Amino acid sequence: MERKSTKLVKVGNVDIGGRSRISIQSMTNTDSLDKEATFSQVVRLHSAGCNIVRIAIPTIEAAETIAYIKERRPDIPIVADIHFDYRIALRSVECGVDKIRINPGNIGDESRVSAVAKACSSKGIPIRIGVNGGSLEKELLAKYGAPTPEALYESALGHIRLLNKYDFDDIVISVKSSVVPNAIEACKYVSEHCNYPLHIGVTEAGSSRMGIIKNAEAIATLVHLGIGDTVRISLTEDPEAEVYAAKDILRSLGCEGHQGMDIVSCPTCGRTKIDLVALVKEFEKAAKSEKLTDIPIKVALMGCVVNGPGEAREADVGIAGGIGEALLFKKGQIIKTINEEEAKKEVSCIVTDNRKVTEGGMFVAIKGFEADGHKFIKSAIENGAKVIRFYRSYSRARLLFHLL
Repeated sequence: MERKSTKLVKVGNVDIGGRSRISIQSMTNTDSLDKEATFSQVVRLHSAGCNIVRIAIPTIEAAETIAYIKERRPDIPIVADIHFDYRIALRSVECGVDKIRINPGNIGDESRVSAVAKACSSKGIPIRIGVNGGSLEKELLAKYGAPTPEALYESALGHIRLLNKYDFDDIVISVKSSVVPNAIEACKYVSEHCNYPLHIGVTEAGSSRMGIIKNAEAIATLVHLGIGDTVRISLTEDPEAEVYAAKDILRSLGCEGHQGMDIVSCPTCGRTKIDLVALVKEFEKAAKSEKLTDIPIKVALMGCVVNGPGEAREADVGIAGGIGEALLFKKGQIIKTINEEEAKKEVSCIVTDNRKVTEGGMFVAIKGFEADGHKFIKSAIENGAKVIRFYRSYSRARLLFHLL
């Protein structure tokens, strides 16, 4: 289904809503008073692919960390996560924050809401209304008996009306629950009744295994319905894991602007005569370490010839296992037969650094910000590269697959 076109909201240099791509968010877990530690984590998250980084700002003193970060990396959009004290929001605005996350109803009387709305409006700073099942108003819990989707929607609507009352309309909404069906239904209610961009995901989702499953289920359902403008995969894990999970989920859904490496591998069966589990793990590790996962290439790692060149004929390059050996193929055409150890080497030696090329490996030439990989192709070949893949840039990749 075509994605709903919502109101366009700008968070620093990132667009949310409209026809812009679904953006990825995460949140730091450092002590916000530790400026250097928080800054370092913000940079790591951004490097991993996080478009917008949220920071818990529990005190006015912690707001100074925002200024510290923005002075050094003004290109990274920062969101201040604020509860209860409206003065923290005002100071965060002064420190150059790109978005405020609050619940207008829990920062005091309406004069304080008005002050925050006025400050954000004067600087062009949007506000995200963040409603969670665990922090609903008491009257709504009494009315509905539980944090139901209807209760989440009604809470969000009340906060929207409060901001609208003070002529503030630069709003992003999130209505989250740790219960997957509730998270889905609440987002559907909001999407049906207003045009503000939606931040989607499952809150308090747990550790990596169940957290990713819950978020994938909710996000896939909502994206299929055309709902969702920005995501966070909430995990009890290193925040960078949230970013990689979000990229994988959006990529698997074919979301615009989230193309990347597609690894196709079979589930193994009695025909599998090669250690496919180890092969796939080694390849994934190599691809991540060499920062190749954002390159749009399809790689097939298959356990036997049944699932090899035939079923994986659309893969750019692939391996099909045999008895202690494997077929190396490209676009369904067999190139050569190699033994099992060579197979691991063939698929793991994929690098963007010509100095790391090993005999028979693949060198991916990318024009980056600091260096142009095309200038090092000759060196890569001299070091033993058998496959060269050329890219004009990360954003506009063109395949010129050469077998040397």
